[in-house]
This record gives sequence, structure tokens and C-alpha cells, in this order.
Amino acid sequence: MPHERIARLLADDLAERARRGSLKGDERVIADVAPPGDMHGLRYHLAGYGERRFLRMNANNYLGLSLRGDVIAADEHSVRGKGTGPGAVRFISGTWSEHVALESAIAAFHGREAAMLFSSAYATMMGVLPCLIGPQTAVISDALNHNCIINAMRLGQPQQRLIYRHLDLDDLERQLVLAADTCRRAIIVTDGVFSMRGDHAPLARIGALARRFDDDFAENVLVIVDDSHGVGAFGDTGRGTEQVSGGEPADVLIGTLGKAFGVNGGYVTAAPTIIAYLRENSPFYVYSNPISPAEAAAAQAAIEFVDGPAGKALLDHLRAMTRRLRDGIVAIGLETLPGEHPVVPLVLRDTPRTRAVVEHLFENDILATGLGYPVVPKGEEEIRFQVCADHTAADIDQVLQALANGPALAG
Repeated sequence: MPHERIARLLADDLAERARRGSLKGDERVIADVAPPGDMHGLRYHLAGYGERRFLRMNANNYLGLSLRGDVIAADEHSVRGKGTGPGAVRFISGTWSEHVALESAIAAFHGREAAMLFSSAYATMMGVLPCLIGPQTAVISDALNHNCIINAMRLGQPQQRLIYRHLDLDDLERQLVLAADTCRRAIIVTDGVFSMRGDHAPLARIGALARRFDDDFAENVLVIVDDSHGVGAFGDTGRGTEQVSGGEPADVLIGTLGKAFGVNGGYVTAAPTIIAYLRENSPFYVYSNPISPAEAAAAQAAIEFVDGPAGKALLDHLRAMTRRLRDGIVAIGLETLPGEHPVVPLVLRDTPRTRAVVEHLFENDILATGLGYPVVPKGEEEIRFQVCADHTAADIDQVLQALANGPALAG
């Protein structure tokens, strides 16, 4: 069937994105992984770039667990016995023993009573937040929350969608006062770690504020946290932003198995009644296949590793490499944001300069992601470096040397 008219509209949209500088374009394809050397960590071959080996500074695999032998072995053992996919959605016949065991492990890791799996963390937020929105609900969201939260709010159609300034709890309090006039339920939703900046929400203070306003709402104030970038990579034992912030656990915690744990899938952990309700009502759970049994087995192996002494040592190394990069950026006269999370932004405040630095890093065999306008507001353009535990001191120094010898210091 001909579709020239709609094709022209789509082409115009792509051309406009290119004009604005927001077109993502062709994706670079990782073809192979080279083992670490005496001083450096893993290197990556890209399709079309011959034998060049790249240092990857833009991966979410914060602990490097996707290539650990025991995680791979758990995956292989399950896939050889139970195949490559679940075969059905959970409520039909797609629940395998690996899924149940992993959910128990997640709940225990986070000190909760229950957990459930989704196909991804994005699907988790989309499948959880709208289900918890009633007819007289206000959803109050940090201004820099992830796209999954923004779209989940749209899907849930709460009576009020309120935004508070980033990490501004005085403004959050004002939104709670406003919502109490017309709504029976309030949901405060926030990222744990904000993925573009590496800063984190003060969850203990947010929880205290929710408790203070709880009696003003007939159906309570709930706190929902998406800590996909925090869980496994943040805190002394990898418990994420809750561990760093202290205080009581969030009412609903969403995480991912696809970042620090190095596998795939998302999850939510909460009180048993909430989890039971979501199993019955969340379409992203009921009507979508789960991760494979092999992925679940690998994820459980990753969680067990993080929870042991070797995981603690890996987290210590990750923090040391993060400090080395952040301190080094400052030492050569460039700007970053304070923090301890392995997302380390290099703040450049100019889109052409950001593109030039990304290109310079690539010429020096370093993969990094630049965020320019309109992806971020004008004046906040940056390169988002992501430190991983398989990086060495020599790797970090390679990045710093490239920055010191390139256009980052110009202008």
C-alpha cells in the first residue's frame, strides 16, 4: 500500500531533528570485547572501525557483572535446561522457578516482603504508577525525573499532575499543600539517582515530608522511587539511594537488573498487598512476557555476588575510580557536579563545544555520550561519563589526559 504522504511527514520530522541537533542517527555497533591488559580494563571493537579498541565510558554496567564467569554460568545452566525464553506470560504458564527465586532474592536484598519482575525498568514504572492512581489522586514529580515517569504520569491521568523544582523540598511541600485541597491521595515520585547528573534525591527528607502530610489525604501519601541507576552501584553495600540517604524505605521501590546487576529486566518491591494488587492489575505484567528463566538465574547470581565480600570490594573500587575521575576533572580546570555516584558529568555549557569534545574523545579511542540542547536546557550541556568497576586507574587517566589535550579547555 502506498504511503508517500506520511513518509514525507516522517522525513520532515527527521530533518527537523537533524537541524536542531537532536537526531540520534546511526548507532555504533559493538562487535567484540577485548580482555583487559596489565594496566587497562576491557576494550571494545566497533563494527566498521577495524582493529581499533575503545575504552567505554558510557555504559550502565557499573559493576562489570555482565561478563563475570559465575553470572554467565548461571545463565548457561538455566538456558540449557529450560530454553531461551519463558514461553508465555506469567499467569498462563510463563512463571518458572527462577522467576520466583529471583523475586524472593530481590525482596530480601531490599529488606521488603515482596517483589515482582517486569521486562524492563521502563515497563515497571509504566506498569506500576498508573495502577496506583485513583480518581482523586495528585502525582507530584521532581522536575528532572526520567522519561518513564513522565510518560507513566500521562498514562495514569491523575486529577493533578504537579511538578516541584529539582530537589527543592520547600517547593514539594507547597505542592502537597495545593494537592490536599482537592485530592484524596498523593503520590510523590522521584528518581533515586538522576541519570543525567549523578545527583540523588534526599529520600529520608522526602519520606519525612510524606509522613507529615499523610493525615491530610484520606488515601495516604505514597512515595515511589525509581532507583535504577542507584541499586547495585550506590551505597556501601549497593542498596542504592535508600542506603545513602537513610530514613525509612520508600513505599514502592523500582529498580533494574540491566545496569549494575549486568543482566536484563526490571522489578518493583513493596508491601505484599501492593505487589498482589499489581499482579492482578498491571497490563505491563499481565500481558507481557517476563524475562527468560536464564536471565532470572543470572540476575540472582549477580545479586548474590553484590551481597558478598567480593561485591563489597568491587563497590569500593568503583567509588575509588569515580573519585579519581571527578577529582581529575576539577584538577585540570574543568567543571563537574559534586557527588559520589559513578555518573560523572563534565559540564561544558555549550552544544558545539560538547560535540567537539565527544569527537575528540572518539579520535582518542574513548566512547562517551554528549548531551546538548535541546536534550538538555541551554547552558547545561554536558558529557555524561559513567565509571564502571572494570575501569582501572590507567583507564581514568587516559580519559583525563585526552580532556587535558583537547577542546574541553578551550573557550
